[in-house]
Amino acid sequence: MTYQLKSLPFSVKVLFSSYLIIIAIGYFIALLQILFTHGLADSKFGLSISDIVYSYYGNRSGSKIETMLNGPMKPYAPAEDRFKIIQWVRDGAKREAYEKKIKPIIEKRCVACHHAGAAIPDFTKFEELHKRAATDTGITLQSLVRVSHIHLFGIAFIFMFVGMIFCFAAGVPEPLKAVAVVMPFLFQILDIASWWLTKLSPHFAWLVIAGGAGMAMAFVFMWIISMYEMWILPIHDKMRNRIKTESLTAYMRRKD
Repeated sequence: MTYQLKSLPFSVKVLFSSYLIIIAIGYFIALLQILFTHGLADSKFGLSISDIVYSYYGNRSGSKIETMLNGPMKPYAPAEDRFKIIQWVRDGAKREAYEKKIKPIIEKRCVACHHAGAAIPDFTKFEELHKRAATDTGITLQSLVRVSHIHLFGIAFIFMFVGMIFCFAAGVPEPLKAVAVVMPFLFQILDIASWWLTKLSPHFAWLVIAGGAGMAMAFVFMWIISMYEMWILPIHDKMRNRIKTESLTAYMRRKD
């Protein structure tokens, strides 16, 4: 027996719908996370090409600390403290000046998060802070490898299950269905490849946005069609059948 989304058992519809709703919420939260991290890389709210360039290629006119203090970390320190840290970096990031002026600021503003054992740099160590005072070359290769393999595995699983649910859709021609289920995987490869290309050259930054937008459009298309065929289409079919039955009954009465 070939199942269609509209004719699935009620419990299966609830299962599929619950998964799709949770994934949609997770996707929305992921977009917010991108907006509040990469979206502040150029010190302006909202994702732009400059944000992508600064995140992956870096801001080669300054240091990583400057980029972060003027971007995502800006809300966590007042302008006066940020100015002192940036000035220290531009003066050579010397240890003597650090001990006298910068260390108290770091301990007050930064080490609550940047401490030993955290997943982010440990700023209780001068050496870790000093590394970030060098010219900003964007994301490190180690971080790029880590993020790439996490996204390749994680996002592939998400779209596999979304695609499996969508494959039960009856109102979509099979060729279009095949294109829809393969598109997020192709855009995922484009998206991750564009990170590496942008790391080499800022001219590839637009590919990052193209890859992300492509995945989002494929997800929205499959999500809407799947939810529509599970819950809205059966109601339309019942209403249409009812109208046909009432029309036929009325016709037979007039004929009699």
